[in-house]
Amino acid sequence: MLSVPPLSDLVDTGAFARDIEDDRPRLECGVFGIYGMDDASAVTVLGLHALQHRGQEACGVASCDGRRFYIEREHGLVGDVFTGYDLTQKLQGHSAIGHTRYSTAGGAFIRNVQPMFADLDQGGIAIAHNGNLTNFMNVRTKLVAAGSIFQSTSDSEVILHLVARSRELRIIDRFMEALRHLEGGFALVALTRKMLIGARDPLGIRPLVIGKLNNAYVLASETCALDMIGATFVRDVEHGEVVQIDENGLKSYKPFDARAARPCLFEYVYFARPDSVVNGKSIYEVRKAMGRQLAIEHAADADVVVPVPDSGVPASLGFAEQSGLPFELGIIRNHYVGRTFIQPTQHIRDLGVRKKHSPNRVALEGKRVILIDDSIVRGTTSVKIVRMVREAGAKEVHLRSASPPIMWPDFYGIDMPDREKLLAANHTLEEMRQMLECDSLGFLSVEGLYKAMGHNRRDPETPQFTDHYFTGDYPTPLTDREQALDESSSIGQLSLLASSN
Repeated sequence: MLSVPPLSDLVDTGAFARDIEDDRPRLECGVFGIYGMDDASAVTVLGLHALQHRGQEACGVASCDGRRFYIEREHGLVGDVFTGYDLTQKLQGHSAIGHTRYSTAGGAFIRNVQPMFADLDQGGIAIAHNGNLTNFMNVRTKLVAAGSIFQSTSDSEVILHLVARSRELRIIDRFMEALRHLEGGFALVALTRKMLIGARDPLGIRPLVIGKLNNAYVLASETCALDMIGATFVRDVEHGEVVQIDENGLKSYKPFDARAARPCLFEYVYFARPDSVVNGKSIYEVRKAMGRQLAIEHAADADVVVPVPDSGVPASLGFAEQSGLPFELGIIRNHYVGRTFIQPTQHIRDLGVRKKHSPNRVALEGKRVILIDDSIVRGTTSVKIVRMVREAGAKEVHLRSASPPIMWPDFYGIDMPDREKLLAANHTLEEMRQMLECDSLGFLSVEGLYKAMGHNRRDPETPQFTDHYFTGDYPTPLTDREQALDESSSIGQLSLLASSN
């Protein structure tokens, strides 16, 4: 039986190795597409600028003039990669798709940078993907056994192979047949010579919106990309929907069995930009509501409410409004620092937090501070910020998280540590308080988060959102992980038998 190496062996941890002191959840990816505009590639690059927060390792654009495809992919930020030349000359055509990436599945190889392209019997197709497929290795192994040759270690390439192997006559039908083999969370944009395609997973875990710019249709991960290019929001791509955009306009397909939507809660907690609207909800307003609910659940005798910038700002505003305490920018973020690489000594690493955050002493000195962060993952950054606030003269520091405790890892496109490295999964509240060196510690409850989202309660039978990182309730099968655990268990049993003989 043919097999491929486990995903952990395929991941490149070289050029973009994660700083061990970096405690933030990594964003997944951002996708953008446009059909029916002469300077499509230039507009796509502008859209990617708005989606830069979703991935900062690499980016790419594929365009088509109806006959030929043009593709540029490179490591780096959008503004660094697409600069210094005429985009419309190098990336010609009236349609284009783009991608900004943080490597979740696969590694930081250049061959994993998207959009990915393949020549099929019906012509070329380029694809850009946001999310993770939870049966990627299972499908990849079967494809390799059947003769497929992979050029990358990205789960996105699986989709191209599935499209290529389909015997359907129309490209849109081949695309939909490929999607039926997938599990997990995904938002896709694909480009052929004649059409732009958008697709969203059956639960709507990953977001995708439709806009219009004059007569051109636009697809994007967030509405902030529509605002960047001056496009008008039309609607969300629905969960389990595939849209085809061509010279005849937009056509909708529903290739999956009907299921209730379960969009990702972490889009609202952390990932999406505060000026975006996701699934009809303003991210800014939802985060303020989280802060108000947090104040109801975890009030404290204090003098001032201070956010951990930037993602903690809206929740802090809501907390201040609810509690009646003044809001102050007690921490200033430096937006012009690069990646914090591993430093040669612990002392230098400890100082690294000050590259990104600096205390505003006038707002902190002599004050009892309520410090609001969007979430707490491993706690390595949180303890440094608490210490920094104390060193700036704060009398007390009461740490509050505007999300529930993160108890479980993610497999749908969020880079979170394994469960043994998640602070809340391994320690009691009091243990965490002591480790984080704060005077009190409080997390928004799961029910409180659902209230902030506009629901009276979480439905335990059919939850309204994807919330497994808080509850352990994974919304789809985790085929690859289950097989890996089975294989690990089998190896362990064989080792035990060998040692007993």
